[in-house]
Amino acid sequence: MLINEIRVLVKKEIQMEWRQKYAIHGLLLYLASTIFVCYLSFKAKQQAINPITWNTLFWLIILFMAVNAIGKSFTQESKQRNIFYYSIVSPEAVIYSKIFYNALVMIGISFVGILFYSWVMGNPVGNLPLYLISLLLGSIGFSATLTLVAGIAAQGENSATLMSVLSFPIIIPLLLILLKLSKSAMDGISMQENWDEMATLASLDVIVIVLSGILFPYIWRH
Repeated sequence: MLINEIRVLVKKEIQMEWRQKYAIHGLLLYLASTIFVCYLSFKAKQQAINPITWNTLFWLIILFMAVNAIGKSFTQESKQRNIFYYSIVSPEAVIYSKIFYNALVMIGISFVGILFYSWVMGNPVGNLPLYLISLLLGSIGFSATLTLVAGIAAQGENSATLMSVLSFPIIIPLLLILLKLSKSAMDGISMQENWDEMATLASLDVIVIVLSGILFPYIWRH
């Protein structure tokens, strides 16, 4: 069954990550150092930071974290392992397991990031639950989109460059909606007034996940 295949593959991803702790540690170090640089550049000199700048900087950090964390989803797999997967599991299980695992990583990193970022840079958010919802939906959206793009780019010779080119036009609409929703959270606007943005974000996440299951089998076979 597809669910069993996904569960086994996710378990494999977690075990591999546990053996290679340097990957997660590297992401956390990158997160901490980037936030500290933002602090030195803005908060330490000006003693205060504009809420819009605060919000924009945070989403840029999360975006670059997502690219670094997810960009290697397929390139780190050897050809022999891919052939092995091809013979025992369905391509849908491969892409869904990658999306699920990357979403778990991104959600964890994003929530650690908002805690550390708020501690260092202050927290001007007026509606924190709404901001956390946007962070959750954004983490899932980044994971689904970049995982699919990584799977496509892995088939090319220069996968890093190809991923950058392919991901840019796809990520921008998602990022714009996230900035709009998080700006509403910064202003303290209630969730009831932001149902449309939340529904749009959730719909985008679902659409990308469904399309991944449809498109990836064709990429996988070639």
